Parts: sequence; structure tokens; C-alpha cells
Amino acid sequence: MIRRVWPLVVAAVSLGIDAYVLAGVLPQIADSLATTVGAIGLGVTAFTAAYALAGTTLAKRATRGSTKHGLLFSLGLFNVANLITALSPDLTVFLGSRVLSGAGAGVLTAVATAAAAAMVSEQHRGRAMAMVTFGLSTGTVAGVPIGMLIGEQIGWRWTMGLVVAVGVISMAALASRGGEIPAIPDEPGSGASVVVRSPQVLLGVLLAFVLGVTSLGLYTYMLPMAADRGLGSWGFALIWVWGIGGVLGSMLIGRQIDAVGSRKLLPVLAAALLASFAAVAFLPQPVAWLAAALVWGATGWASVPTLQDALTRSRPKATTTIVAFQMAAMYLGSAVGSAVGTALLGTGAPAGDLPFWAFGAQIVAVVLAVLVGAVGRRAVQSRDAEAREPEVCASSS
Repeated sequence: MIRRVWPLVVAAVSLGIDAYVLAGVLPQIADSLATTVGAIGLGVTAFTAAYALAGTTLAKRATRGSTKHGLLFSLGLFNVANLITALSPDLTVFLGSRVLSGAGAGVLTAVATAAAAAMVSEQHRGRAMAMVTFGLSTGTVAGVPIGMLIGEQIGWRWTMGLVVAVGVISMAALASRGGEIPAIPDEPGSGASVVVRSPQVLLGVLLAFVLGVTSLGLYTYMLPMAADRGLGSWGFALIWVWGIGGVLGSMLIGRQIDAVGSRKLLPVLAAALLASFAAVAFLPQPVAWLAAALVWGATGWASVPTLQDALTRSRPKATTTIVAFQMAAMYLGSAVGSAVGTALLGTGAPAGDLPFWAFGAQIVAVVLAVLVGAVGRRAVQSRDAEAREPEVCASSS
């Protein structure tokens, strides 16, 4: 049954590559388009902003009528936009294509995650959602270095060609898949109202933002942090270990979500991520940093499907909307974390001090993770009590 989800996993791989690969080839793009690295960097901002806006406003509408058509439309938009990026003749076309790509990615992430959950039975829901995150992490870990290598050898346009190729393969697999994908339940109300009227979802979106700031934001500075601590020769090893941890974490967490429960796992993952930041902040040994990077990558990526399940298992009709807001918050948090790191370095703070700041922010994440679990349990208990009340009244009469 879980094999049905694989076309969505391949789509997520292309998303994982596209979200981060441009950062490694910015100078080449700037030279090619006769502009500055800063101007090309706006493409990353444009992608993130469009991702957040489109995912939270359009994802729910995309699946009206047919889930499969919604997936194909968003994936098609994503592929066409990346093809335009690859062929961009100037900065204007380049930035416009990044907006379109971000919009397609924002809708696709939310719809693919919700579709994966709808395609399997309740006992496999955690595994299905985790598989989409596994695709994202694999695209980031394996696809980004490969894309950067392609860019260095034959040009950045071929790097974008890799993203398009993976996306087209996914689209072909999805289009050729027999039968219709189950309809995604739709909870009444606008996306914002779904978030605001639920304390648990509101806390969960805030938690996703903080995790983006700490985990993904700090990852941006892995190399300068290691160099500042005298571990410069270990920099790329640390990046690869972090990536391996991310793939393993997202691959293995699904079964644990279904077996143990996401509300119990979420505080544990947040605390383990806090411990990894503590090790990076206070321990100078390479072995300690390698172990911390492994735990950091594993728990950071494993937290994504765990939080998704915690927020949506009792509210499956709102899965698309909740995932859209969660992922938008995470990517915005990543952008904010990177910007804060840049600002701190600009004030003269050494790169080796950044883990201390992440450690402080992660304490907030641990508190939020505990609250998300506690509020979720109370909500379930309240609904169960309301469901039993008519039975009690009927038996007493």
C-alpha cells in the first residue's frame, strides 16, 4: 500500500533540490546574466515568498474536483518555471521564473503531503507523510551537491536541467499511475481561519517557524562555524553527516509516528535537537561535532512529518491547509535564521558563537513542542467526551 506514494516522493526530491541548489551557483548565474550576486540572491527570496503565499492560499483550491489534476497542475507549473529559469536571458525573466517555481512548489508540497496521507490506511499515515519529507531531504542532501558539481563542470543552466528532469520523471509516473488518487477531505473555512481558530495549529505553525530558524538557519553557516572553531578541514564531512542524518531521520521516523504517536515524539525530537546544538556550542572535538551533526540532521528533518501528523491526525480534513502553513513557516524561518546569522556576523560576532544563539532559540522550540502535544491531547479528550455524551444521555433515558 505504501508503494503508491513513490511518485510523490520523486516529486519531493525535485523540490528538495530546487529549494537550495541555487545558493551554490549564485556567482555563476550572476556572471551569466551580467548582474550581481546580490541581485541573483533575490531569486531565493522570491522563491520563498511565493512558496509561502501560494501554498497557504492556493493549495486547498488546487485539489477541488480532482486530487490528481491538482498534483499534475502544480508539478507542471513547477517544471515549466524551472525550465524558464534554465533558459533565462536576463535578470527579469530569472526572477519571474523563481516566483512561478516557488508558487508551484508551495502548492505541490502541501497537496503531495495531504495526498500521501489520503492514499494509505490510518495506521500507515505517519509513514506516508514521512516519505514525502524523505524525498525533500534526499533532494537536499544528494541532489544539491550533484547539482553544484554539474554547475561547476558544464554550467548552472544544466543544474536547473537536473531539477526539471527529476520533476518530469515524477510527472510521468504520476500521470501513468492507474486510477484516481483519493479526494483530499476539505474542512470549511479559509486557510487563515483554520490556523487561527485552533490553538494547537497556531502553536504548531509557530514551532515550525522556530525550527526553521534554528535547524535550517544554522545549517547555512556550518562551514564558517567549523572554521572558526579550528575544524575547517572537517567542514564538508560535517555537511555530509548532517545530510545522512536527515535522510535516515525522515526515512525511519514514519514507523515510530504510527507506533508511538507524534505528540509523544515531538518534544523528544526537539530536546534531542537542543542537545545537538549544545554539543556544537560547548564541545570542540571533531567527534563531538560529527555526532552532533548526525543528530541535528536526523531530528531536524524527522520533526517535519512528526509535526504534520501531530497537527492533522485528528483533523484530516484540514491536512492540506495545515501542511501549507507549516511548511511556509518552516521555509520563512529558514530565511529569517540565515538573515539573523548574517546580521550577527556583520556586527563582528564570530561564526563560532552562532550555535549559542540557536541553542537559546531552540529552548523556545522545546517549550512549544510540549505545548503542541498537551493542547492536542486535551482537544482529543474533549472531542471524545462530547462523542460519549449522547450515548450516556440515551442510556440514562
